[in-house]
Amino acid sequence: MKKQIFGLALLLAVTSFSFAQTTWKLDKVHSNVKFTVSHMVVSEVEGSFKMFDGSLVASKADLSDAVVNFSVDVTSINTDNERRDGHLKSDDFFNAEKFPKMTFVSKSMKPLGGNKYALTGDLTMRDVTKTVTFDVTYGGQVNTNPAIEAGSVVGKEVEITIFAEMDKQ
Repeated sequence: MKKQIFGLALLLAVTSFSFAQTTWKLDKVHSNVKFTVSHMVVSEVEGSFKMFDGSLVASKADLSDAVVNFSVDVTSINTDNERRDGHLKSDDFFNAEKFPKMTFVSKSMKPLGGNKYALTGDLTMRDVTKTVTFDVTYGGQVNTNPAIEAGSVVGKEVEITIFAEMDKQ
């Protein structure tokens, strides 16, 4: 089995790569959708979406004909704070009850050299569509084996980031 790894604002892991037209489905177990946003100019809040799906279809070796579709269930937002999550789901932000999905449909995937690409497409949130461009890093192919599939290959270093916002007492 081979896996393709792409780094966007989101991580896409896809399987069964060949240069005939192939559809790659998102490996949800090994993918995530995270975000960081500044708060009050002095700190950052991190969060994630727990439910999402995506695919990539391409037939050219340079991925210049790739078509990417991605959707996120905004009701699955998680910032480790129920009150904040509820506020983000409200009409002040996502209005998740009326617009439960955020979608991305690509228009082009331009090779920039090396493993870098510019992925341009339509991002739709709250029934508003805007054309955006993501920086993409192609992580290459990984030939898996039983040891990797069993999860025995894990990095020895863990990066921990702390963003602290403090109130004067």
